[in-house]
Amino acid sequence: MTDSSPQSNPNAVPGAADVPSAAEGQQQEQRRGGGRGERGDRRGGRRGDRRNQERDSEWQERVVQIRRVSKTVKGGKKMSFRAIVVVGNEKGQVGVGVGKAGDVIGAVRKGVADGKKHLVKVPLTRHNSIPTLSNGRDGAASVLIRPAAPGTGVIAGGSIRTVLELAGIKNVLAKRLGSKTPLNNARAAMVALSLLRTHKQTAKERGISLEQIYS
Repeated sequence: MTDSSPQSNPNAVPGAADVPSAAEGQQQEQRRGGGRGERGDRRGGRRGDRRNQERDSEWQERVVQIRRVSKTVKGGKKMSFRAIVVVGNEKGQVGVGVGKAGDVIGAVRKGVADGKKHLVKVPLTRHNSIPTLSNGRDGAASVLIRPAAPGTGVIAGGSIRTVLELAGIKNVLAKRLGSKTPLNNARAAMVALSLLRTHKQTAKERGISLEQIYS
């Protein structure tokens, strides 16, 4: 007896049930293409992560103060942490942020995000100093900032020094007047930096020439 099955006879024509359908072939191609697409998405995500890391690497963060605070509620006292963080790129941009959370890491993270929302652009001279004298006030704190000659350094203390260093200022004289609170002093320094104007900007605002400013 001869076996008429298609496996034993190589010249036999396969039936319709043995031929894979076109839909199955398309599904296989989609699976292959989908794997390639997933690889492309992963590569694109990695590139985006690298770009975000490069952008984040430009910013420096310094914690000025961390305090444990309590809030009286119905059931007792609720403990949390408050962090004062200064964020800057040392290229003329600086910000002060405050964050509160149940743990220190969360408070610092919130402070960094808040500092990046309140950035101030500082005009710097070619000697990394400020163009003119400026005075800032926040609450009971008052800060006086004056330009200095090259080689002077940052003569300031407390949170004011941190703000000036992260702003990219390397030659400056600063004096704290009034309150000693770190947060008020940092915000007063931010107000003083936000009021700075270059001679060209001042001449444009007054509607006069630059020569009249120097004369």
